[in-house]
Amino acid sequence: MGSLLREWRDRRRISQLELALRADSSARHISFIETGRARPSQEMVLRLAEHLDVPVRERNALLLSAGYAPAFPETPLDAPSMSALRAGMDRLLAGYEPYPALVVDGTYQVQAANRGIGVLLEGVDPELLRPPMNAMRITLHPRGMAPRIRNLPQWREHLFDQLDRQLALLRSAPLRALHDELRSYPMPDGEHRAAAAGEHPPFALPLVIEHRGAVLSFLSTLTTFNTPMDVTVSELALEAFLPADPETAAHLRDVAG
Repeated sequence: MGSLLREWRDRRRISQLELALRADSSARHISFIETGRARPSQEMVLRLAEHLDVPVRERNALLLSAGYAPAFPETPLDAPSMSALRAGMDRLLAGYEPYPALVVDGTYQVQAANRGIGVLLEGVDPELLRPPMNAMRITLHPRGMAPRIRNLPQWREHLFDQLDRQLALLRSAPLRALHDELRSYPMPDGEHRAAAAGEHPPFALPLVIEHRGAVLSFLSTLTTFNTPMDVTVSELALEAFLPADPETAAHLRDVAG
C-alpha cells in the first residue's frame, strides 16, 4: 500500500503535507502509511485515492494492497443489470446520426456504434472489422482508415499522446501491448499529408479523411460517465465525430439519404 500510494502521489506531484490537508489527515500519518508503519482504514484508502484522482480500477488495487476487498465491481457490459446503461448508450449514439459515433472500453475495443460510423469504416479490411474490433487498430492500420486520412501524421501523434496519458495512469499490459503494436505500423508520408491539415480551423485538431471523392473534416469529442461506481463503466467513453465545416455536414446528410 505504501509504495503504491507514494507512486500515485509522485504522479500527481503532490507533497505529503498537501495530500494530508486534502484528506483531513496529517503529513505524519501519510508518511507512516507510505513507509509501512501504519495501516490505513478502508475509508482512508478510498479518501486518499479520491484526492489523488486514482482511476477506479486502480482504487481496487490500492484496497487489495492494504488488505481490503475491492470496493468497485467489474460488471460485464452484456449483464442484465447493465440493460439500462446499454439502452442509454444506444439512444446517445442514435442521437448523433448521421454523424459517426462509437463507444469504446479501456483498451479501445468497440462496444457499440451508430450507423454513421460507416463513413469512416468504408474500405477498411473486413479482417479488422471482425469482433473484437479495436478503434485504434482500425484507425492506424495500413489496411484500415490510415490510407484515407489526409492528416495522418498529426492524427497519429494525437492518438499516441492520448495513449501515453492513459499509460501514465494505468498499469495495463493490454494497453501497453496495443501501444507497441501501433508503433510498429509503417510511418506515413508526413510531408505530403501535413499540408492538408493546415487548411482547417486551428481551434482543435480535425480528423481529415477522404470518402467517395470528398474530403471530410471532423472534430472529435469524448463523453464519459460522471462518478462511475463500476470498473467497466469507468472505462467506457463515447467518441463522436462532428462536422468541422458545412461541406462535411452536407456530405453526411447526402450519404444518409
